[in-house]
Formats: sequence, structure tokens, C-alpha cells
Amino acid sequence: MPALSLVALVSLVSTVFAKQLDTHPPQQQDKHWAQICSGNPINKIRGCDRYGCGYFGADRHGHKGKHAGVDVICADGATVYAPFSGQLSGPIRFFHNGNAIDDGVQIRGSGNCFFLTSLPPPSLPGYCVKLVCVHPIRYHGQIHRGQQLGRMLPMQKVFPGIISHIHVENCDHSDPTQQLTPDVPPFPQQGSHWATVCSGNPTNEIRGCDRYGCGYYGAPRRNGKGKHTGVDVICSDGATVYAPFSGQLSGPIKFFHNGNAIDDGVQIRGSGFCVKLLCIHPIRYNGRISKGQVLGKMLPMQRVFPGITSHIHVENCDRSDPTSNLERGK
Repeated sequence: MPALSLVALVSLVSTVFAKQLDTHPPQQQDKHWAQICSGNPINKIRGCDRYGCGYFGADRHGHKGKHAGVDVICADGATVYAPFSGQLSGPIRFFHNGNAIDDGVQIRGSGNCFFLTSLPPPSLPGYCVKLVCVHPIRYHGQIHRGQQLGRMLPMQKVFPGIISHIHVENCDHSDPTQQLTPDVPPFPQQGSHWATVCSGNPTNEIRGCDRYGCGYYGAPRRNGKGKHTGVDVICSDGATVYAPFSGQLSGPIKFFHNGNAIDDGVQIRGSGFCVKLLCIHPIRYNGRISKGQVLGKMLPMQRVFPGITSHIHVENCDRSDPTSNLERGK
């Protein structure tokens, strides 16, 4: 091919590609979003403080409402990044009162990647999210995944002592937690049966029945109007608690939401498993942990429920029955 023709072809392809980029910006292929706030590489979610909790569905408005988003921890003044590529629109006024954090922006983009083609891209499912309590560099135009979006606003001025955070809310009010959780290499698991959860209970024996109720999965709760969504593994107050499998920790998990002596716990997510261990105080709430490694200690359940069979509440994240994993092949 003559050199002049080759140059002309390259120029033509470049022009077409540039026009398609303007109309259909390249999007990420994976379902996990990028880091949103500097200093929080894993998009750690706010736990609980005196203002409430940061997870999706947490109680709001005195138990008359639910949290429609997720609070990603972010220090006041920190740099904020775009979680995915898309189109900006705003401003978003969440509080409608002009306070120091009443600003934000929406990003709408696709979760797929467009390739160079002479045809328009197919209609693809995408993302639409509102990032609130941030001041964006701009409210309109296109932005790419990981590009600087703006900065975190001074939340401590409005809510002194709160865990400063960005409110991340899907436009359809669905749960964005899965997209915020980064990919991690799978953890090696040794079979489907979990390790001993509590010292002194090598077979993960499940609590029977006492005057407070029964410990098996599906046991009646709230005078027969509810069901037990976990399993109670017997554990003496103060006993050492171990990780049932290898995984990533997150927490704290507040079950009672009243600050009593046993209102603490942690979640472990590993290869194929996700479980919440409640009524324990973990050594730490974040980071990786290996199967059988010391996780923490059992809290003083007898202070709260005198005479109960002290136990760890073990609940699968999807509320399925964890009994077969706890039985260790019995």
C-alpha cells in the first residue's frame, strides 16, 4: 500500500475513533468500581456512630425509614475519584438547606466496554449513581474511571464526631455494596466445613433451647412471628473466637443497635462464603484473616441475658442455613 494511502487510512480511523469516543466514551469491563476516596483504597463502608450506621438499609428517621445508599469513609478535604466512566450531571442537593456539605453530582455510565465499530453500540445495562457530600470539579461533561472528580466537603462542621463519608446512592435506590467491594484473590479453603469457631467447643455444638429461645436455624422468634436467621454456636463468655474460614474482614456489625455489652461483631467474606459473627469483639474489623486464626473473644452475654446458653450468633450474609458448614462432617 502506498505510504500516502496508509497515512490517509490511519487518519480516517483516528477521526472515526475520536468521534465515537466523544459520543460513546470507553467504559470499564468489570463490575467492581474504582476507589472513590483517597486514603480508602477498598471503599470501606462507615460503621456505626452516634448519628447512625453507614450500610445499605440501616435505620433512619427513628426506625421510620431506611438508608437508601452506602456511606464510603472519606476524610474531610480528601480527593474524590470517579468510580466508573460516564456522564456527569448536577448539582445534587441532598439536604436542600445550603449547609457546608449540601453538594454532589450524578454519574451515569455503562458497565461494559464499547469497541471500535461502524455501528452504534448495543443497548447495554449501565450504572447511575449519586455521590453526595462532595464538591465536584465540574457538574457536566464526561469523566473516566479513576479520574479526579472533586473533594470531600467538611462534614465535621455539620455533624461533629461523625465518621466522615461520601453518601453513594444508586439512582434506582438499589444496593451498591457489591460494586463498591473490590476484587480480591480467592482464599484457599480446605473443604466446605468450617474450623472450630469457639475454644471449648471443637465440634461447633449448637445451642439447644432455654428460656430465651432455641439456637437452631429457623427457630421461632418474636413470639412465633419471626424465624431465627442464623445458628447459635455455644461459646463461654470471654472464650477465644477463631475464624471459621479464610477471608476479608469488615465491620463492626451491630445487631442490637443499643450499645449493650454484646452489641459487636464482624463479617468475613471468603471464597464461596460470607458470614456474620455476632456477640464477639474482634481483634480488628478489617484486613485478611486465615482459617483457624484468632479472631477475637466472646462478649459477656450473661450480663445481658442472665441464664442463657452463651453463644456466638453465626449468620450467612444471604440468610441461608450455615448448619452443614458448622458440623465439620458429623
